[in-house]
Amino acid sequence: MLQTCRVLRSRAGPSPGSWQPLSFDGGAFHLKSTGELTRALLVLRLCAWPPLVTHGLALQAWSQRLLGSRLSGALLRASIYGQFVAGETAEEVRSCVLQLQNLGLRPLLAVPTEEEPDSAVKTGEAWYEGNLSAMLRCVDLSRGLLETPDPTGNALMQLKMTALMSTRLCKQLTSWVRRPGDSLELSPERLAEAMDSGQDLQVSCLNTEQTRHLQASLSRLHRVVQHARAQRVRLLVDAEYTSLNPALSLLVAALATRWNSSREGGPWVWNTYQAYLKDTYERLRWDAEAADRAGLAFGVKLVRGAYLDKERETARLQGTEDPTQPDYEATSQSYSRCLELMLTQVSHRGPMCHLMVASHNEDSVRQATKRMWELGIPPDGPVCFGQLLGMCDHVSLALGQAGYAVYKSIPYGSLEEVIPYLIRRAQENRSVLRGARREQELLSQELRRRLLGRSLRVSPH
Repeated sequence: MLQTCRVLRSRAGPSPGSWQPLSFDGGAFHLKSTGELTRALLVLRLCAWPPLVTHGLALQAWSQRLLGSRLSGALLRASIYGQFVAGETAEEVRSCVLQLQNLGLRPLLAVPTEEEPDSAVKTGEAWYEGNLSAMLRCVDLSRGLLETPDPTGNALMQLKMTALMSTRLCKQLTSWVRRPGDSLELSPERLAEAMDSGQDLQVSCLNTEQTRHLQASLSRLHRVVQHARAQRVRLLVDAEYTSLNPALSLLVAALATRWNSSREGGPWVWNTYQAYLKDTYERLRWDAEAADRAGLAFGVKLVRGAYLDKERETARLQGTEDPTQPDYEATSQSYSRCLELMLTQVSHRGPMCHLMVASHNEDSVRQATKRMWELGIPPDGPVCFGQLLGMCDHVSLALGQAGYAVYKSIPYGSLEEVIPYLIRRAQENRSVLRGARREQELLSQELRRRLLGRSLRVSPH
């Protein structure tokens, strides 16, 4: 992955005297090799080409038939896989993470396993049990990647709930949760009790098979969080489609009831809030206040959102109201409001409230760093930043060198596992890829500077 030399980094953070805005002009690219910058520029330009994203899986299959699996795999490893994936083995992941740590960055591991909402129903529980094993191994790997034993629980990991339970069950639960008056049967407290006790849970809206699958899913979730808590790894639950999110939020609330209490030193289970949805600010405010009233720790990953096109298309086909913000500016305003709300919560509740500012947007990052300074929130405290591995390095490196806690979302696994995952993520994040033009410009500038500088050094006087 990153072929960089070991560098010294400051942990001092911003000056307490006055706030100095960070510069995201690519100056931190001096920490990376010319080969890394060249690959990043080429891959980002390729990913900004719409046909490649739209027909990625078909192009991969065509490449394997034309070039053979070995040569096709080598090309992928040297390009897209090498740019966005930590590796396949634990040793490769550790090597990638060590190089990130030398740059002042931290790992946020992600298992690239999930069930798509419209996919065929998986038969039996074996597929989900296999994913559970992968999640437990990811917890162990996340813990083992820390430079030193960390009692504060700074190890973070992403958790995709639909890898552990059926999306069809999530849709069924969402429909039930949205029915006025009926949702009390599925209260977070009742689900938490069922997880803890292992007793059978009877839900009137589910048939026998669905109830059995819900019980098994609750057991899997409980085992993951229990193991993560023992290993001091905090779990950041991914948000998905609006047809699933109410069910996922219900399950997060149930897990939080058990694992985010003040005596646990939480939050160990965080939820993700998507600013591109119209109702996000009110839901976030309500959830933050509810956690405060209940004396629970509250963990939030704040994102803009990745499913815009599909959400709008689904609303059009169903004849329902579009749940998304009307445009990018409205989404940015929503993100800014949610960010201000959460930073205020952190300043009031301290370590009982944690926030990840998961954004590639320079303005959002600047707003966060400025408000952190104004509110007296330390740079390496309960607020951290998150970006994707292989993207937005001009922001990540600048933050890391300034002493902020910065995590890179890192998928890992074999080519067969990860490439379809990456293509789906690219299709969902088209706007992010198109928005990487500034990063491409900065990469080009740095490469030109190096080439011109080298030319000047070898030119005769």
